[in-house]
Amino acid sequence: MNAPHARLRALVAACALAVVAATNAFAADAPPASAPSPDIAPAERMLFMQPHMTGIEPMTELDYAVDYSGPPAKVSDTVRVIVMSPGNAKNDARLTDRTGNVDVPGGLPCNPVIIYFLEHDITEMQQLTGGQKRYFQQRVRLALAASPAITPVSAEALGLKNSKNVNARQIVIQPYLNDPNADRFAQCVGKRYTFVISDDVPGRVLLIRTEVPGAGNDFAHPMQKETIAFQGALKNISPPPPGAPVKTGNAPRASR
Repeated sequence: MNAPHARLRALVAACALAVVAATNAFAADAPPASAPSPDIAPAERMLFMQPHMTGIEPMTELDYAVDYSGPPAKVSDTVRVIVMSPGNAKNDARLTDRTGNVDVPGGLPCNPVIIYFLEHDITEMQQLTGGQKRYFQQRVRLALAASPAITPVSAEALGLKNSKNVNARQIVIQPYLNDPNADRFAQCVGKRYTFVISDDVPGRVLLIRTEVPGAGNDFAHPMQKETIAFQGALKNISPPPPGAPVKTGNAPRASR
């Protein structure tokens, strides 16, 4: 692996999934990773290394509907990404949810809502299973690095009624299948992650979803499903004062 590719892979591992430095029980038992490929895998590149915010004007708000269903609770929310610099060139976009401002690891050109979702997911896996963040981060990272298929998909096929005539590309992974430590979190072994990226929407993230299947690997009746889906954009919002919580603008919603 040449030096630039090595640095890119290290950046994906460190920034995108916020890998902690300390060792832990799960990580100690993890199977050794296979030799890394010479290049960043296409799935990693599509999710983390593409400039998703290109062409978006400063003071544009991207809105995402959030639906967490299943234990421990059902939650509906709106995540807002506020683009501060042209195309987020300065990597200074602000992100808020119902708790207020949210800091996510930076340094990558991707839409920060991807990092937001993965950070939430990894924290939840830790809380539900008693495992450690680094182990689950590693499993997701390795699943993406294994070059999963990237397939075309339409918004209609995904059941997104507000995104007509939107074409997209989809990545589906199941990081915990064939995991030697699966008996420690048996309820999540079949967990499926779906990432949907579209050039037809601002910020390019159309949908991210995780599903824990019901009994008998039943995804039609999942035990848990968590989704974040693009809703629209607001242009020319008022800039928040320095240090103040980001507030939603009142400008008309932009077309897609």
